[in-house]
Amino acid sequence: MELLRKWLGHPEEIYNLLRFKMGGCRAVMPRVDPESLGRGLRTCYRYLNQTSRSFAAVIQALDGELRHAVCIFYLVLRALDTVEDDMTISLDVKVPMLHEFHSYLYQPEWKYMESKEKDRQVLEDFPTISMEFRNLSKVYRDVISDICHKMGVGMAEFLEKKVDSQREWDKYCHYVAGLVGIGLSRLFSASELEDPIVGQDTELANSMGLFLQKTNIIRDYLEDQLEGREFWPREVWSRYAKKLSDLAKPENIDMAVQCLNELITNALHHVPDVLTYLSRLKNQSVFNFCAIPQVMAIATLAACYNNKQVFKGVVKIRKGQAVTLMMDATSIQAVKAIMYQYVEEIYQKIPSTDPSSNKTQQIIASIRAMSLPGSPMASRHHYSPIYLSCAMLLAALSWQYLSTISKATEDYVQAGEN
Repeated sequence: MELLRKWLGHPEEIYNLLRFKMGGCRAVMPRVDPESLGRGLRTCYRYLNQTSRSFAAVIQALDGELRHAVCIFYLVLRALDTVEDDMTISLDVKVPMLHEFHSYLYQPEWKYMESKEKDRQVLEDFPTISMEFRNLSKVYRDVISDICHKMGVGMAEFLEKKVDSQREWDKYCHYVAGLVGIGLSRLFSASELEDPIVGQDTELANSMGLFLQKTNIIRDYLEDQLEGREFWPREVWSRYAKKLSDLAKPENIDMAVQCLNELITNALHHVPDVLTYLSRLKNQSVFNFCAIPQVMAIATLAACYNNKQVFKGVVKIRKGQAVTLMMDATSIQAVKAIMYQYVEEIYQKIPSTDPSSNKTQQIIASIRAMSLPGSPMASRHHYSPIYLSCAMLLAALSWQYLSTISKATEDYVQAGEN
C-alpha cells in the first residue's frame, strides 16, 4: 500500500497515469508500424527495442526519414559502446577496434562474434545495421560516421585513464554524451526539420549531452561503485574523502552529501544552454525527443540534491511524476516552468553550511532569470476536482494493476544510457 499512499499525495500524477494509459502515451510517443518497413529496418527496430525500450519510444516518435537515421545512429553507437564495455576483449584488440569502428560501416561483411555482453546481437548482426546505414542519405551517413570515429577515439583514450580533473570530467562526458548531442543536432538540421544553426552550434549541443550524462553519473554513484567503476572527478571528491568508495561509509555521510551537492551544482551550469537550445527547435517531434530527457534529468537532480540516499540505494523519480513530465514538456514555455519548479525545489534544500551553497544559489538565480513561470504552466497541477476524485477512486480500487503499467516509462526514467 506504500505505492498507493505515494499516489494519493500526488493526485495529479494519478490522473496523468490514467490519461497516459488510455492513449495519452501515443500523443507523446507514437510507434512505427513494422509492416511499413523493409526486412532490414524491421530488424533494426527490433534491436532498438531490445537494447533500449526507453530510447526506442522517443526515437520512433520522430518525423519522417529522421526517425530511421536516428535509429541507425543509436544502434551504431550501441555497438561501439558494447565493444568498450566488454571486459573480455583485450586492450590490444579493443583499442584498434574502437579507432577503426567507423570504417566497419562501409565493410558489408564485418561483424564481431566474440562478445560476451548482453547487447552482443548488434555486433553479431552488424552487417544488417551497416547495410541500413549505407541505405541512408549521404548527409546522414557523413554525420554518423564522423561521430562514431570521434567517439571511438575518445573511448580508447579513457580505457586506462581515470577522470581526475573537472576538465577531464567534461572531456569524458563530451566523448560519451556530448558527441551524441552534437551528432543528433547535425541530423536534425540535415533533415531540414530544424534550422542549420541547431547543428552548427556545437557548444549548446554538447551541453545537452553533458547535462544528461552528469546526471546519470551523479545518480549512479552506488551502482558504479558496486560494479567497480568510478566516474566522479577526483578533483572534487578528494576534497571530501581519501577514496571515492569512502563516501559510502556511514561515518562519512555528511562529507559525501557535500560532495554530491557540489557535483549537482556543476551539472546545473548546463541548464541555461539547455533552455537556449530547446528554444531554437521548431519541429514538435524533435522538441519532444530533446525536451523529455532534459526535464527527467532536472527532476532527478532535484531528488538527489542533499539526499543521503544516493549513497545508500537508488534514487529515482516516481512513475506518475515521469508521466506528468513527459506529457507536459511539449513547449519551451512548459519546459521553462518545469525547470523553474525543480531549481526552486533544490533552492529550498540548500544547507546554509554547505561549502557550495553560494555557487548553487548563483546558478539557480541564472536559471530563474531564463525560466520565469509562464501562464501555460501556471495551472498544470490544478485539475477539476471531479477528475481527481475519479482518479483517486480508480487508484484505490486498482492500485496493484496500475503499479505494473507503463513499463516503457519506468525504463525511460531509470535509463542511464549515453
